[in-house]
Amino acid sequence: MAKVLIIDDDPSVVQTFARLLRLDGYEVLTALDADAALREVETSHPDAVLLDLRMPLMDGLTFLRRLRARKERHTPVAIVTADYLVDEATIRELRELEADVYYKPVWLEDLVGIMRRLIDRTR
Repeated sequence: MAKVLIIDDDPSVVQTFARLLRLDGYEVLTALDADAALREVETSHPDAVLLDLRMPLMDGLTFLRRLRARKERHTPVAIVTADYLVDEATIRELRELEADVYYKPVWLEDLVGIMRRLIDRTR
C-alpha cells in the first residue's frame, strides 16, 4: 500500500482528497501547513505528495524547495492549485523541481490518475 501525504490549508480539501484516496487503497497522511508537512516527511517518508501552492506562512513552492534540498530520495510531487494566474516563472521552477501542476477542481478520476502516475515513478 502506497503512502501519500496531502498538504493543503483548507481542511475540507484535505478531508475530501484523503477520503477519495483511501477508497482507492492508499495510506493517507495529511498536513494543514507546510511546516507540519516537512515534519511528516521526515518521520513518515511518504511515497508521493499532493501539495497546494497557495498557503499562509510557507507556500507550496517554498515547501518544494525545502523538500528537494534534503538528501533523501526524490519524492514525487503534484501541485494542485486553484490559482489560475500562476506566473510562468513559478510554473517553470515547479517543473524544474520535478513537480507536476494541476488545477482545481480535481475530480475523482483525475485525483486517482494523478496519484497513480506519481506512485509509478517510485517503482
